[in-house]
Amino acid sequence: MTMNLSRQYCFTSPQGEDIYLYKLSNNKGTEVTISNYGAIITSYIIRMPDGQANDIVLGFDNIKDYQGKFYLSQYPWFGAAIGRYGNRIKNARFQIGGKEYLLTKNAGDNQLHGGVTGFDKKIWREIDASNGILVLTYTSSDGEEGYPGTLEVQLSYMLNDVDELCYEYIASTNKPTAVNLTHHSYFNLENGQGDIRDHTLKITASHYLEQDESLATTGRLIAVENTMYDFLQPKKISADWDQKTGYDQSFVTDKPGKTFGKVAEAWSGNSKLKLEVWTTEPVVHFYSGVWIPRVNGKNGTTYGPYSGFCLETQIHPNAVNYPHFPNTILRPGETYYQKTVYKVLAGSVK
Repeated sequence: MTMNLSRQYCFTSPQGEDIYLYKLSNNKGTEVTISNYGAIITSYIIRMPDGQANDIVLGFDNIKDYQGKFYLSQYPWFGAAIGRYGNRIKNARFQIGGKEYLLTKNAGDNQLHGGVTGFDKKIWREIDASNGILVLTYTSSDGEEGYPGTLEVQLSYMLNDVDELCYEYIASTNKPTAVNLTHHSYFNLENGQGDIRDHTLKITASHYLEQDESLATTGRLIAVENTMYDFLQPKKISADWDQKTGYDQSFVTDKPGKTFGKVAEAWSGNSKLKLEVWTTEPVVHFYSGVWIPRVNGKNGTTYGPYSGFCLETQIHPNAVNYPHFPNTILRPGETYYQKTVYKVLAGSVK
C-alpha cells in the first residue's frame, strides 16, 4: 500500500498563522483534502469507473470562503472538526463535582458545537505529515468558551487503498472537563449536485433521543418502531420525513457501547456509490441539511436546503447533564479516544 500526502500553502492569517491544504491520495486515485483551519475536510474525491471525479462532500474551492461573512452568518459547519462538545448543551451549563460551569451561548440559550469560536474555527498545528498520515493538534486553553481545564487534542487523518478515510481523536486534560468530539462533513454521493432526498439510508439504531423545542436532548430514549426515525431497514431519506424540517436527530446505535462497528450506510442509485460509517461512538446524529444556506460551493454549484447530509458520531448530546447517559467527563490522567471511518464502495446499489 502506497499512500501519498502533499501540502500546499494558502495564506497567512491576521494572527500570523499559516493556513495549509493537505492532500491525501491512494493508488485508486481517491483524494481527500484537509485544511489546518478548522481541520476541515474540504474535498473527498472518488474516481468513478469512467474516470470522472465525484467529490462527495460539500465545501468551497477557496479556503478563504470558509471565513466569509455571509457564510459565517448562516454557519453550517461544512466539513469541520467539532469541539469541545458536539451538538447542544442545554442552557449552556453543566456541573462537575457540584461546581457549575457557564458556557458561551450560540444557539438561543444553549451552546452548540463548542460555542462561538469552537474547534471548527481554530488553526490547528501540524505535528506529522508523513507516511500518508496527517496529524494535527490544538490546545484548548482553560476557560475557553467556558470549559474548565487545558485540553490537549490530537486529530489524525488516514486514507487507505480501499477508500477508507479514518479520523482519530486523542485528548487529555489537566482538570476535569466535558469532552465530546465529532466531525461535521456533509455528504452528497452525486458530486454535490441536486439534493439528497433520494439517497437511501440505513442506521442500525433501535432508539433515538427525544429532543425539546430547542433541539436539546431531554434524557429520554424512544423506540424508532412505527416512527419516521426507523432506518433499521434501508429507505429513501425523504420516504417518511416532514419536508419542512427533514431530520436533525441523534440515534443510539445497537452496537455495544464504545466498541468499533458499522452504524450507518447510505447509497445513491445515480452514482452507484455507497458510504459506510464505522465508529467507536454509541450515537450517530443524522442531519439532513434543512438549514444549509444558499451559497456558491465547489465547481460552481449552488448549495441550499438538503444539498448534503451529516452522520456525526459521538456520545449522547447533552450527556454531561444526564447521569444515566454515558460519561463525557474527562479527568486528569485519562485519555479521550474516538475513531470513525468513512468507507466508500463503488458499484454498490440496493
